[in-house]
Amino acid sequence: MRKKERFAAVVRWFEENMEIAETELHYTSSFQLLVAVILSAQCTDRRVNMVTPPLFERFPTPADLAAATFDEVYPYIRSVSYPNAKTRHLIAMARKLIDDFDSQVPSGIDALMTLPGVGRKTANVIASVVYDQPVIAVDTHVFRVSHRLGLSDGTTPRAVQLDLEKYIPLERRAVSHHWLILHGRYVCTARAPHCEACGLSQWCRDYLSRAVRKGS
Repeated sequence: MRKKERFAAVVRWFEENMEIAETELHYTSSFQLLVAVILSAQCTDRRVNMVTPPLFERFPTPADLAAATFDEVYPYIRSVSYPNAKTRHLIAMARKLIDDFDSQVPSGIDALMTLPGVGRKTANVIASVVYDQPVIAVDTHVFRVSHRLGLSDGTTPRAVQLDLEKYIPLERRAVSHHWLILHGRYVCTARAPHCEACGLSQWCRDYLSRAVRKGS
């Protein structure tokens, strides 16, 4: 199957079977989403959603977080991965939002990536979810599912992103990010993918190649 045909089939299946797909992080503002995405690096959304309510209540604005000390913020996020680094990043991020962006979360990818704790994946999430920009954030789930399905052979998240954005229509890129994440989180899991329950198996390069090996 040609790559263009595989992409078309995968997108069509998601459109028909997962019409609504959105982030599982809880937030009520672009600032809160930015904080939550920074915290979610190498950490589950479930854990992040457990720690953010009291964090947001204590530090509801960039000004509140920027004025905080390490010792004030750390206890709220001590249960997430890499809490020391993330505490420093959150405080520095809030200060830079105030100094460089008038306390507003910027919409541009390059501007977002100047914020401490924000790499390309986080910037793409914010640009996509908050500002509806046609970019696809590639986390471990998106990277894994894209490789297994045969959507990309890129060896870096950036390479996978470019492959996905090349073949997925502009108007479907934002939701495609969530389609692939949720599929990787609940169906195409890392250690034991649920291929028997996967509606994409008929187009999945990994599944089809294993079926051929078993039959040979």
